[in-house]
Amino acid sequence: MKNILVTGANGQLGACFKKIEGNYPDFNFEFKSSAEADITDKSKLQQLFSEMNFDWIINCAAYTNVEKAESEEEKAFKINAEAGKKLAEVCEENQAILVHFSTDYVFDGKAEKPYKETDKTNPINVYGASKLKGELAIAEVLKEHFIFRTSWLYSEFGHNFYKTILRKIEEKAELNITTSQTGTPTNANDLAEFVMEIIATENKNFGLYHFSNSGKATWYDFAKAILEFTGNSKKIRLNESNKFKTIAARPDYSVLDKTKIQQKFQKQIPEWKVSLKTLILS
Repeated sequence: MKNILVTGANGQLGACFKKIEGNYPDFNFEFKSSAEADITDKSKLQQLFSEMNFDWIINCAAYTNVEKAESEEEKAFKINAEAGKKLAEVCEENQAILVHFSTDYVFDGKAEKPYKETDKTNPINVYGASKLKGELAIAEVLKEHFIFRTSWLYSEFGHNFYKTILRKIEEKAELNITTSQTGTPTNANDLAEFVMEIIATENKNFGLYHFSNSGKATWYDFAKAILEFTGNSKKIRLNESNKFKTIAARPDYSVLDKTKIQQKFQKQIPEWKVSLKTLILS
């Protein structure tokens, strides 16, 4: 039986892996919160391996607050970059495979077509810069790794745009949602299921990949679809806005090209509206 360590287990993506744990009885999962498995402390990571020989680490621990990262740069880099290197080193020492997650925010948003893995990176905020440095550190240390850049993650777990809109619906609040950013909402459950397919089939096509649902949208489009699928289109006032102020700069365009992942894994990724509707109606 293969052993899988899931770090950051109390976060959104970690919860998605926990949700499907029962679908994989041939694997022994160890879910550790950030408090239980501090990925910034290499000695504690080594201690975990001394207690159990893990075959895989799925690293869901991350600093994800894009706004606060601008004032907490040291903390963001410690968790997203330095800790990534430590995880890679511990995996190298123990012949374990690392699955790590990155972001569309490694790009500056000036492209006019979906970004490929080979396109030049140029993050315009601290969060994106910290995630990019983590990618590079892992790739330098560890050959047997998967890094998945994803975008606009949402699910029924944690804090995300989808859940914020659901809360606003409950409050019957008027919504002013930006149209100035284009990307792809990604159901975190789809990402978790895809990773487990890779692990279950022992796929060894290691490297950097883009994974998001297919298609593209603005945040306004995303909110509009949530209202539509929850039957609230006529109950909640939704306004387009281009005045959404943020502390951190955001890429205007960050759609990810999934050609590589589709070719390497023969994987058809659901369209974002289809996946959103599935979640709402499930």
